[in-house]
Amino acid sequence: MAWKKREAGAAGGRAQALWEFLRIRNTGSAVATNGGSAVTGYVHSLTVNTTTVREGAGPREPAHWPQNVGTVPRPSIGFQARAEAAQLRSFLDDGIDTGATGLVLSGLGGVGKTQLAADYARTVWREGKADVLVWVDATDRSAVLDTYAHAGEMLCRADKRERDRAAEMFLEWLEESPGRPRCRWLVVLDDVVDPGDVDGLWPPPHAQGRTLVTTRRRDAALVGEGRPRIDIGTFTPDEATAYLITALGESETAAHPAQAAALAHDLGCLPLALSQAAAYLVDAGQGIADYRALLADRTHTLADAAPDSLPNGQKAAVAATWSLSLERADRLRPVGLARPILCMASMLDPNGIPQAVLTSAPALEYLALARTHTRPGEAPAMDGPTDRPGAPTAQEAALALRAAHRLSLLDHTPDDHVKTVRVHQLVQRTTRDSLSAEARGHLARAVADALMAAWPERELDTPMAQALRANTAALSNVADDAALYSGGVHRVLYRAGRSLGESGRFSAAADHFRALHDKAVHHLGVDHPDTLAARNNLASWRGEAGDAAGAADAFAELVSDRRRVQGPDHPDTLAARHNLAHCRGESGDAAGAADAFAELVSDRRRVQGPDHPDTLAARHNLARWRGEAGHTAKAAAALAELVAIQLRVQGADHPNTLAVRHSLARWRGELGNPVGAAEALTKLRADQLRVQGADHPNTLAVRHSLARWQGELGNAVEAAEALTELLADQLRVQSPTHPSTLAVRHSLARWRGEAGDAAGAAKAFATLVSDRRRVQGPDHPDTLAARHNLAFWQGEAGDAAGAAEALADLVSDRCRVQGSAHPDTVVTHQEALAWAERAKSAVVPGAEDHLRLRRRSARRWGRTTDRL
Repeated sequence: MAWKKREAGAAGGRAQALWEFLRIRNTGSAVATNGGSAVTGYVHSLTVNTTTVREGAGPREPAHWPQNVGTVPRPSIGFQARAEAAQLRSFLDDGIDTGATGLVLSGLGGVGKTQLAADYARTVWREGKADVLVWVDATDRSAVLDTYAHAGEMLCRADKRERDRAAEMFLEWLEESPGRPRCRWLVVLDDVVDPGDVDGLWPPPHAQGRTLVTTRRRDAALVGEGRPRIDIGTFTPDEATAYLITALGESETAAHPAQAAALAHDLGCLPLALSQAAAYLVDAGQGIADYRALLADRTHTLADAAPDSLPNGQKAAVAATWSLSLERADRLRPVGLARPILCMASMLDPNGIPQAVLTSAPALEYLALARTHTRPGEAPAMDGPTDRPGAPTAQEAALALRAAHRLSLLDHTPDDHVKTVRVHQLVQRTTRDSLSAEARGHLARAVADALMAAWPERELDTPMAQALRANTAALSNVADDAALYSGGVHRVLYRAGRSLGESGRFSAAADHFRALHDKAVHHLGVDHPDTLAARNNLASWRGEAGDAAGAADAFAELVSDRRRVQGPDHPDTLAARHNLAHCRGESGDAAGAADAFAELVSDRRRVQGPDHPDTLAARHNLARWRGEAGHTAKAAAALAELVAIQLRVQGADHPNTLAVRHSLARWRGELGNPVGAAEALTKLRADQLRVQGADHPNTLAVRHSLARWQGELGNAVEAAEALTELLADQLRVQSPTHPSTLAVRHSLARWRGEAGDAAGAAKAFATLVSDRRRVQGPDHPDTLAARHNLAFWQGEAGDAAGAAEALADLVSDRCRVQGSAHPDTVVTHQEALAWAERAKSAVVPGAEDHLRLRRRSARRWGRTTDRL
C-alpha cells in the first residue's frame, strides 16, 4: 500500500490536505516516495478509492477489412452442389431487391445445413462480396456472446473481457451509420438449438448485411421480418448415389452400381449417414452389400454401423444426432409426450402416418402410460390405470406432434387431407434401437390397436385407406412376429388384407393372407381358429382374383377341416360352406351353387334361426344363383319374399334391406320387366342417397344398375350420359383401377355402342382390355369379358373377320381358364362361329342377327354390373 498527498481547495479559500491511497494487490514489495507510488511484479488490479482498474493493454485499433471472425467448416468429401445452394444464394444475394436481409435454414440434424451455409460463406468470401465474415457456433447463448465479443474486439475496439458490452458494441457496429464507411457483412449463426439463445442478439437489418441461420428448430420466433425460412431435406437419390461414388471411389461403386443406389435408399439419402457409412466401409474394408446386410440385421443397432472415428470433424454418430433434439422436444408443452409419440411413429410408415392413428384412443392410452416412465427403453405398465387425472387428450397428442415438428424430428402437415406425419427412417431406427425388446413388444401392440381404431368400417376415403394399409405393412416389417401373433393374429392384419381386396387389389390381398397364414401356422398351429380364418380369406381373394375353381377347391378342404376342428354347426364352418357355394357359382356351376345354398339355408335356419342375418344372407345368395341358373321367376319371387322379411327384421334403412331391393330390381328386369326395374331402382337411389349418402359404393352401384335398365328400355343415349356422370363420381370417390370404376367404363363403352358409335365402343373396350390386363391380370373373368365385348363391337364396326378371329382366340383362353363347359365359354364359341359366317358371306348383320348376338353377350354385361 502507498500513500499520496494532494492539495484541494476548500470553502473560504483555505487549502485542505487530502490523503488518497493506492492499494496494490498480488504484487511484490514496492517503495513510494515524494507522494508517488511504485509497483513491482504483475498488476492484476489497481484500486483508487472505490474504482478498480484492471490489467489491460489499452485500447486497440479496429482491424482493417476484409476480416474473418470464427472458423468456417471445411467442405466434406463428396460435397454436392444441391438445388438448395442456388436457392440460398438467390435469397441472400438478391436481398436488396426482395427485402430479405437474412435466411433461416431449418431441417433434421444430418441433412447438411451447416455444409450449405459454409459453402455459401466460402463462396461469398472467395468472390470478395463480403468485407466482414463472422461464423458463430451458436449451440448456446454463451457461445454466441463469446464470438460476438471477439468480433467486437476485432472490429470496434471493444474489450472482450467485458463480454456482454463487447457483444453489444459489435451489434451496434453492424447497424448502418452515416459517419462510417458502408461495410458488406455476413453473420452465420450455425446450429441454433434454442430460439431463446439468440433473443436480443439478432444482427440488425442492413442493406449490405446478411444473416444466415442454421437450426433444427422451426419456431416462429426464428423467422422475423426480412428473414424467411427454407426447409432443407435430404439428398435426392441421384445426389446420394453421386456422394457415395465420390466418397468410396469409382472402383468400388463401378463394380456394384446398383448396390450404391440401394445403400443410398437404405440410409434415406441422409448426408450425415452417407458420410459415416462411407467412412465405415473404408475403415472396415467391407463391400456395400455387407454393410447393407449389417443395417438390415435386427440384432444390431444403428450404432453398430458407425465408424470408430467420425469423418469431416463431425461431432456425433448418426444414432446420437437427434438425442438432444428429442430431450428438448420432450420438455416442450405438453411435457413428456414428444418421446412416446415419436416411439409410436417409429413403428409406422416413414412416408406418411395419418394423425388420426397417433391421436386415437389406444394411442392416448399408450401416451398416458409411457409419459410416467423417464428411462429410455423402459416398458410402460400396460395393465395400469388409464383414467387417472392428467391423461392426455387428442389435442395434446397433436400438440406433441407439433413439438417434435418444431425440433425437425418429424414433419407434421396438419393442413393436408389426412394431417400427415412423416419421419425419416433413420430417426425411426434410432428410436426403436433405444427400446428394450419388451418395450418394443408393448409398443407394437399399442400401435396395432391404434391403427385398428383409426380404420373406418366403410372405406370412403381412398387416400386414408391407402395410408392405413401402408402403415400396417410398415408395422409388420419392423415388429417382432410374436408381438402381432402371440395368442392370436392381431385383427389389424386381417383388416389390412380385406382393405386390399375391397380396393380391387385382389391378387395383393391373396398374397397378404398367404403370408399371414404361413406365420399363423408357425406361431399358432394349423388348427388354430385364426389360422383357419387366414385360409378362409386367402381362398376368398383367390377367387376374386379370377381363380374361382381353385378357390372352390380350397374352400372344400377348409370346410372339411372346420367340421373336424370346430364342428359342423359352428358359425365359421357355415361361413366356409357359404363361400364354397359362391365359388362354385363363379366357376360356372350356377345350379350346383343354388343347391349348396339351399342346404345352407336349411342348416342356418336350424342352427341360427330363420331371422338371423346370416340366414337371410344365405337366402339372398340362393335367389341370386337360382336366377343365374335360369330360374329367373323363382329368383324374383324369392327376393320379393325376402324384402318383406328384411323390412320386418332389420328395417327399411338397413344396408342389407337396400341390397336385397337392388337384387330384386335386377331380376325383375331380367324377367322381362325393364320398366319395373328402372322404377324400383329410381326409388332405391333416393333411399340410398338419404341413408348412405351420394358417395357410398352402394349408391354408386344403384346408379350403375339404373343406367343399364334405362338403356335396356331403348334409351341408350340417356344411359351413356348417366354413366358418363357416374364415371366422374367413381374417379373422384374411388381409384381409377378400382373394379367398380372399370365396370362403369365397361358399361359406358357398351351403351355408346348401342347408341350408334360402334367404332367408339370398340376403341373404348380396347383401352379397357389393356387396363384390365394390367390391374386384374390376363385371365381374370372381367378381362376375358372385356375382350369378348371388344370383339363384338369390332364386328359391329365392320370388321367381322377380326371379330371372329378375336373370339376364336378368346375361346381357347376361356377353355384353359374356365373350362369348355363354362357358360361364358359356350357363348363365346357360339359368337365366334356366327361372326365367322358373317365374314364369309361379307354381309352386314341385320336387326334380328344383331339382337341375337347382343343377347348372347348380355349375360356377361349383366354379370359385370351385378358384381358391384
